[in-house]
Amino acid sequence: MKDEIDINHIDRVLDGDIQAFEELYENTIQDVYKTIHFLVDEKNDVDDIVQETYIQVYNNLTKFDRTKTFKPWVTGIAIKQLHTYRRKKWMMLKVIHKAVQHQARYEFDTASEIIEKINNEKLLELINQLPYKLKQIVILHYLNELSQEEVAQVLCIPLGTVKSRIGASLKKLRQKGYDHKILFKGGMFNEL
Repeated sequence: MKDEIDINHIDRVLDGDIQAFEELYENTIQDVYKTIHFLVDEKNDVDDIVQETYIQVYNNLTKFDRTKTFKPWVTGIAIKQLHTYRRKKWMMLKVIHKAVQHQARYEFDTASEIIEKINNEKLLELINQLPYKLKQIVILHYLNELSQEEVAQVLCIPLGTVKSRIGASLKKLRQKGYDHKILFKGGMFNEL
């Protein structure tokens, strides 16, 4: 009986009835909240993940397979949002770790290290000027030292797209008037 109500609610939501979505929310929020609450270490982030879950539920309601039950589908979306959260958290921790390592390297600057640091700062300025999709690839591959395959997996894009974006990033950096061999030599982007 509950699944029939859910399907009726789905039809109403798809017809633009916001009240029906509120009812769907009320029917599923306890299970979703409980699941996320027990799987997240940072309890302050639970509400954000729940919110993202229901945004995805609303955006993907047309994709719901009506031969299946609704609550497990919503819980599946919650788990996907939880994976996204954990991946973002992991990436943030990795970036912080890299930044701490990078900072520690430059505490005792010699003349050659100062020149390298200036070159890296110029390079970072150039990277920040790249379009987001290209900048994202450069940061993940060169700064975070992820393989091209790992970058493809993290971003859920084909490996060929990663390779073409790396090429496009390097081309744009060269077009800015900088010789990448000089800027990248001995720096954090040595494989260029």
